[in-house]
Amino acid sequence: MKLEHINVKEAVRYMGMGNNKPDERTALLIDECEKELLKVIEPKFVYRVFDIAHKENGVEVIGTPLFLGGNDIRRHLEGCSKCVLFAATISSGVDRKLRAYEAEDMAKAMIADCLASAAVEQVCDIVDNTVKEKLSGYNQTWRFSPGYGDLPISVQRVFLDVLNAQKFIGLNATENNILTPRKSVTAIIGLSENEISKGRRGCACCNMRKVCQFRKRGDHCGF
Repeated sequence: MKLEHINVKEAVRYMGMGNNKPDERTALLIDECEKELLKVIEPKFVYRVFDIAHKENGVEVIGTPLFLGGNDIRRHLEGCSKCVLFAATISSGVDRKLRAYEAEDMAKAMIADCLASAAVEQVCDIVDNTVKEKLSGYNQTWRFSPGYGDLPISVQRVFLDVLNAQKFIGLNATENNILTPRKSVTAIIGLSENEISKGRRGCACCNMRKVCQFRKRGDHCGF
């Protein structure tokens, strides 16, 4: 799998420009950083499907040591009999490139970071579409990640172990539950044989809402 381009429009939004068009100098830097990142991006993902059991304080992922605690994930998976656990990354080469930019040029570092964030979201969209294709008999929820709402980010390491993500895509988590490579995502997609009502999304479900730079600008991250 290879990314042929990065969603620049989304990256520009991450930069805080909203729907405004970048000036000529910024546009040139975006183009340069995109070309450099595409040389080192290696999109990878792994996913598995599990039966789940709904509990009063969360959701049990059957056959694994993973328990998804909290009311938000319980509501998110309401009506679902199964879930998809997945992990996605765009490689450690991107981390090295971002560190190099940080040491040399902070303007490029900021732009490249936003482009890399947009790129990993593109990989997540590929996972979404793959699940839809492979499991077309099910309706699926939007993806919900550790750290959203009251689902603790402390499940991260067990989550990765269940997927054997270190072996399959080289993804690990630190003792502080930070994913490495850093431009990576873990998420849960609920699967139901019945129609799924649209769940509530937005700032109320996010544990970053109090410090979110998007909200400070009056913008929205897309979640």
